[in-house]
Amino acid sequence: MACIEEFYNGCRCSSNGERQPNAILYNILSQKENHSNSHNYSVSQRNCHCEVRRSVCLKTPVQTCQVASDVLVRTVRFMKNLPSFQQLPDKDQLSLLQSGWAPLFILGLAQEGVSFEVTDSPAPSMLKRILLNGQREESDRAHPTLAGVQRLKSCLNKFWSLDLSPKEYAYLKGAMLFNPDVPGLRSSVFIDSLQQEAQRALREILVPLHPEDRGRFARILLTASTLNTTPPALITELFFRPVIGQADLLELLAEMLLAK
Repeated sequence: MACIEEFYNGCRCSSNGERQPNAILYNILSQKENHSNSHNYSVSQRNCHCEVRRSVCLKTPVQTCQVASDVLVRTVRFMKNLPSFQQLPDKDQLSLLQSGWAPLFILGLAQEGVSFEVTDSPAPSMLKRILLNGQREESDRAHPTLAGVQRLKSCLNKFWSLDLSPKEYAYLKGAMLFNPDVPGLRSSVFIDSLQQEAQRALREILVPLHPEDRGRFARILLTASTLNTTPPALITELFFRPVIGQADLLELLAEMLLAK
């Protein structure tokens, strides 16, 4: 019940003087700096100890970011290598990229068995905050939370429990990529037919691979629905912000996709 109350009523950790070191100094500096509400939210989120808003980062960022970057490159390459995807107008390709890169990236992590660990994000230095004199710096970006990372890991564990074959992953990626419900598509009817074709191919290969498991197709689609519980922003900040800095990841992906 306590976790549910914290979720709906807001975190109570930042108000607990025992959990926040130098609480008196923190409050004095906060009043002097006269930070905006959004900045105060960012700082309290980083110092929060509850699961909902506890800010985390990768435990081994160099190694994990390299592996994640390789998976992302292969994800974009998967899109580019689909002849049916290349037939779409550039605008539709970019729309599907924006909608589908994160779910396909998670599928890539699952397929390649990528595991990772996180640790608490370091709290912002008092001296740094004083020198910045209230500048917002990175406060506009949402930092990965422990709860968000746990949802991602739960999704990966569900796919690993299914033990999908490479063909199952390929057809499932196609079904996730060709989403006719993405707003603004010019070729939504064609994209809908591509999604149905991918789902049909997935169902057909299950017959020889798992002849006695008649509920496998439904379980795969049900598990795939959990892909959207992890927002692209969390993936960007957790795996790629240490690499790309202030750059826009979606713009980088668009350049990779449309490069000849």
